Amino acid sequence: MTMVNLTIDGSPVQVPEKTTILEAALANGMYIPHLCHHPDLKPAGICRVCMVEVGGQLLVSCRAAVAPGMQVKTTSPAVDKVRRAAVELLVADHDADCLACAKADSCKLLEVSRYIGIEPDRYEMLRAHRLRKEVDESHPFIRRDYNKCVLCGICVRTCDEVQGVAAIDFAFRGYATRVAAVGDRPLQESVCESCGECVVRCPTGALLPIGFEKPAREVATVCPYCGTGCGLILGTRGGKIVSARGVPDHTTSQGRLCVKGRFGWSFVNHPERLTTPLVRKDGRLVESSWDEALDLITDRFARYRGRQAGVFGSPKTTNEEIYLTSKFARVVMGTNNVAQVAHLCHANTVRGLIPVTGSGAMTVPIWQIKDAACHLVIGCNPTEAHPIVGLEVRQAVRRGTKLIIANPYEIDLCRLPHLRLPLRPGTDVALLMGMAKVILEEGLLDRDFIAERTTNFEAYAESLRGFSLEEAAAITGVSAELIREAARLYATTKPALIFWSMGITQHSHGHDNVWALAHLAMMTGNYGKPGAGVAPLRGHNNVQGATDLGITPPWYPGYQFCPGYELFPRYDKFKSSKEKFEKGWGYELPDFPGLSTVKQFHPRAKGWGPQEMWDLERQIKLWYIIGADLVNAVAQAEGVKQALQQAEFVVVQDIFLTDTAREADVVLPAACFAEKDGTFTATDRRVQLIRKAVEPPGQARPDWQIICEIARRLGYRGFDFASPAAVMDEIASLVPAYAGISHARLQEEELRWPVASAEHPGTPVLHVGEFIRLGKAEFWPLAYTPSPELPDADYPLVMTTGRDLHHFHHVMTRRVKGLNDLCPEDYVELHAQDAAALGIADGDQVKVSSRRASLVTRARVSERPVPGVVFKPIHFGEKPTNALTSAEHIDAVGTTPNTKVCPVRVERVQVSA
Repeated sequence: MTMVNLTIDGSPVQVPEKTTILEAALANGMYIPHLCHHPDLKPAGICRVCMVEVGGQLLVSCRAAVAPGMQVKTTSPAVDKVRRAAVELLVADHDADCLACAKADSCKLLEVSRYIGIEPDRYEMLRAHRLRKEVDESHPFIRRDYNKCVLCGICVRTCDEVQGVAAIDFAFRGYATRVAAVGDRPLQESVCESCGECVVRCPTGALLPIGFEKPAREVATVCPYCGTGCGLILGTRGGKIVSARGVPDHTTSQGRLCVKGRFGWSFVNHPERLTTPLVRKDGRLVESSWDEALDLITDRFARYRGRQAGVFGSPKTTNEEIYLTSKFARVVMGTNNVAQVAHLCHANTVRGLIPVTGSGAMTVPIWQIKDAACHLVIGCNPTEAHPIVGLEVRQAVRRGTKLIIANPYEIDLCRLPHLRLPLRPGTDVALLMGMAKVILEEGLLDRDFIAERTTNFEAYAESLRGFSLEEAAAITGVSAELIREAARLYATTKPALIFWSMGITQHSHGHDNVWALAHLAMMTGNYGKPGAGVAPLRGHNNVQGATDLGITPPWYPGYQFCPGYELFPRYDKFKSSKEKFEKGWGYELPDFPGLSTVKQFHPRAKGWGPQEMWDLERQIKLWYIIGADLVNAVAQAEGVKQALQQAEFVVVQDIFLTDTAREADVVLPAACFAEKDGTFTATDRRVQLIRKAVEPPGQARPDWQIICEIARRLGYRGFDFASPAAVMDEIASLVPAYAGISHARLQEEELRWPVASAEHPGTPVLHVGEFIRLGKAEFWPLAYTPSPELPDADYPLVMTTGRDLHHFHHVMTRRVKGLNDLCPEDYVELHAQDAAALGIADGDQVKVSSRRASLVTRARVSERPVPGVVFKPIHFGEKPTNALTSAEHIDAVGTTPNTKVCPVRVERVQVSA
C-alpha cells in the first residue's frame, strides 16, 4: 500500500493514497466540520461545510484526495467565510426547538454551528422569516420533519448505496426541494423496506423513529427473528424496551437491521403477554399458581412416559434451553419423540447433507458472501426472509458478482442484473440434474477435487447419463438454452456459493433437492474455500442451534445418533451414541425410534419408516410443547387441533396464549429473548450471547428454569443448574463441535463451530482439507420424482408459500402495530394472466380451495408468480395457509411435508351490494 505524506494545520500526517483530506484529518484526530459525509457512503460534496484551503485554493475536503507534500489549512479567513455562509443558510431554514429535539445531543448541525461560533441571537435573526414545512407522520415507524432537513442527501445515498433500494430522492426545485419517494407518495406506498437505515444516519432531527424515547440503559444481544444472527442493542427505560439499534462492529450485520429487527420489538411489552400459569377447569383455562400447575404437571408426566409422550422444543429458545429440552425428553419422559418446527422446514437440509458432506450447515460466514464470484439463489427470497443476507447479495452483485436465480416467483433480487430460471414448483431436481448434465458433458467439472476429496462419483454420473437436457426443459418449463447458460456460468465462475431455503426443502423429495445442490458444489470443487460452498438459510433465530443440540428424533445433541437413525437412507455409515449419553446423563435412555413433527400428529403420513413400526392409531397421549404454535404451523391444521383435543394431557409453555395454547390443559408463562441470558447459533454457525435487558412480565419464567424445576419435582438428577453458563459447560463436555465454547469466551471472541477445545479459534470455513466427520464427501445417484399431488381440472393452480418482509410467523410480529400497518392482511398473489382468465381483479375477495380446506382472502394481481402458480404468505392465523397444505406425503429423510406444491382452485367471491 502506497502511503502519502502531507501536513494538516502544520502537523505531519501519513495516510494511504486515495484517502480524502477529510478522512485523513478525522483518522488523525483533527476535526473538520461536515454534514453530508458518512463513512458508510461515497463522498457527495453537497453541504460545502467541509471546505479547506490548499495552496490558496478552496477544496471540498470530503471529495479531494490527498497528494504528496500537500499543505492543508482547515481554517482561514477564506474558509471561515464560505463555511459560515453555508451553515447560516442551513440554520435560517431549521427549526429552533433544539432543547426539545430528540437529536439534541447528537445533531451535526448544532455541532457545526457551535464550532463556527454562531451566537443564539444570530439564530433568531436568521430564522425570522422562515416558513413552516410539513411534518410527515404517516409512516408507522418513521417521522419526517422537513423543518429540520439540511438536504445533505445522506438518507438518499443510504437507501441507494447501502440498501440498494433507491426508494427516495431529491424532489422539486429551489426552496421547495425536499426528499421524497417516487411521485411524492407516502413511504409505505413506495419500494421502501422500512429498515430505518436512513433514520440512523440522519445528522439532524429530520428523521426519527415514531414515538422515540431516549433509553436510560442499553444491552447488547441478538435479534430474535431470522437465522442471520444480527447484533442488536436494546434500549430500556423504566423497565421497558424503548429502542433498538444495530451493533456497529458486528461482523455479520455491521450495524444494519431490517424492519423487524429495528422496529419489531414492542411485542415484548404487549399487554397480551402471559403473566401467570393457567389451568383448565370445567373446560376453561383459568389463572393458577405455579405450585398448582407444577403439581398437576408432575402427576401427569409421571403417568405417560416413553412412546406415549411427545416433547416439542422451540428454535426461538436459547441453546441452553434446547439442550435441556432434548435431555428432559429422553431422561425424564423416556422418549425419543422430541421434535420442533424445523421438521416442517429445513430438516431435509440437515439430514440430507450429513451423509453427503458430514454437516448440514452453511459452509462460510455471512461476511464472506461478498467473496463469491457467483451466487446461485434457488428456492429462497433472502431480501424478504433474511434481509441482511439479501443485502449482502445485493451489494456483491453491484460489485460484479454474477447472479443466477431459480424461483417460480419473481423475487426482489430480480431487480438486479441476473440470469433467471422461472421453473415450475417441485421440479428443482430436474433443473439441477440438467445443469449437472451440462457440466459433465462439457468437462466443466473439477476432476482433481472429485478424485482427491470425494467418492462414488461414477454412480452419480451414471444417473445423469440417462437424463437429457430436453427432459429437464420439458419438466421445469425452463428452456434448454437457459439451463445450459446457467450451468456454464455456475461452473466457470469461482468461487460460487449456493443459497437455498424452504423452496428447496418443503417437498416430499426435498432431500433429493439438497443432494442435487451439494453435488453441484462438489463436482465443481466449490467446497473448503472462502466464499464457496452452500448457504442453507435457516428460518428461526436459533433453528441452527435447535438442530445442533438435539431436539430431533434421530440424534442427541451434537448430531450424535440415537435409535432410529438407521431408518434414514445412506445413514448406515454412522454409529449410535446411546451408551455415551447414558453415561453422560446417568440414566438408561429409550431404544425406540422417535417420531418427527408430522408423524406425531399425522401417523398415516406416507414416506418415512416402515408402517409396522407403530400402530396407525395415534399413540401419543401427552404433549409438552415449548414455544411452538403447532396449530398454525403443521400441515392439515384441523388434524393437529383434533389430536391436541383428543390427547390425555397437553402442556404449552409460551409467551402468548397461542392457538395451540388454547387447546392445552396447562399453560406456563415463559420469558422471551429480551428477558433472559443464553446463546443463539446463527445460520452460519456463529454462536452468540443473548443478554437479559428487562424482567419477565408478572410470574413468567425463563424456559430453562421451568424445565429444570419440572425435572427436579419428578426426582431426576442432573438438572441443578445455577445459570445458562453452567448449562453451556455441560454442552461443551458432551458435544465435540461446542467443546471449546463457553460464555466467558463468547464475551471476548467470535466463534463458529466446530470449536474443538478452549484454545481452538473456531471454524469460519467448513471442509478445508477434508470433509468433517466423513473425510471425503460422497456422491449419490439422483432421479427426478414428480410431486405426489399435482394440479388437475378441479384444482388447476399450484399454491406455493413464503414470508412477507414485514412478518416472520405471527406470534410476535402480528403483535407489533407498525408491522401490521405495513402488512395488515392476508392475500393470495396471482399472475395477471391467470387473474384475467378467472375474472379476478386486484383487491377482489377470492375463495382459495385445496383438497383439504377452503378460505376467503384478498387477491393481489401481479406478474411475479409464473403463470399457473399462486403465492400465499404464512403469517395470518385467521387465514391459515397450513389448513390448505397436505401432510399426506413426507420426505423419506427429513420427514418434511410437501407444502410447496399445493394444488388449489381460486374463485372470485361475489360480494352483495
